[in-house]
Amino acid sequence: MSVAGVTRTEQLHVPNGYDGSTPTPVILAFVGHGTSTQKLEGSSGLDDGDAIVLYPQPAGSAPQNGWEGAPYASGQDDVAFVGALLDDLEAHLCVDTARVFAAGISNGGGFVSLLSCRLPARIAAFAVVSGAIYPADDPACASVPAVPVVEFHGTADPVIPYDGGTSHAAALEPVTQWLDEQAQRSGCASSPTRTAIGSDVTEQQWCGCQGRGALTHYRIEGGGHTWPGATATSGPGATTQTISATRIIEDFFAAHPLS
Repeated sequence: MSVAGVTRTEQLHVPNGYDGSTPTPVILAFVGHGTSTQKLEGSSGLDDGDAIVLYPQPAGSAPQNGWEGAPYASGQDDVAFVGALLDDLEAHLCVDTARVFAAGISNGGGFVSLLSCRLPARIAAFAVVSGAIYPADDPACASVPAVPVVEFHGTADPVIPYDGGTSHAAALEPVTQWLDEQAQRSGCASSPTRTAIGSDVTEQQWCGCQGRGALTHYRIEGGGHTWPGATATSGPGATTQTISATRIIEDFFAAHPLS
């Protein structure tokens, strides 16, 4: 499709059993910087569920071919692109507009964080995997409505360090700081309850969130820049098999439709 005079592309998966008359959930799946939609499709396993899955492709050319909210973004209005994409999808397929969700890894995860600020009335819940959050380009948005967010991050991520750092000559936000901002935005408790899952994963869940707000984080000890549970290569570093990010994301999305 053409958005603001720029041709944009996406890969579309329609689930088995889609009949064109039953409202069907949608997952928007956003790739990381420099990776392909085919790689995310193959490593995530999102196609195995009952949702329509769209894998949009960033605009631009390397190295400025990232999603909005990063220093290497293409400069295109990617939020407008997502809005146009949903308009087109809803015009041609039977979409359950109360169950439109967004998930992404790395730069795609950072863009999902941005979408939670910009499109909270249109996207029901958000999933961030190894998210690249650049505060200078993707600042916190405390004044917008509370939203449901689930996040996964490895403590040994070699690309987007858990404790923050610098990438592409820009500061990266520490995961704990970003989580604190999400908790404040949704009026959640100041600290989470922690549950050990296996030997390498700790689930952190914030209680008392207001409105539609919900916040869960999976801290993966020794985990790399990868999609938890993936059986295909999803990025550098170790990939835990203790949890499946895809199954957790699907369950989280199912529990948090728009009112």
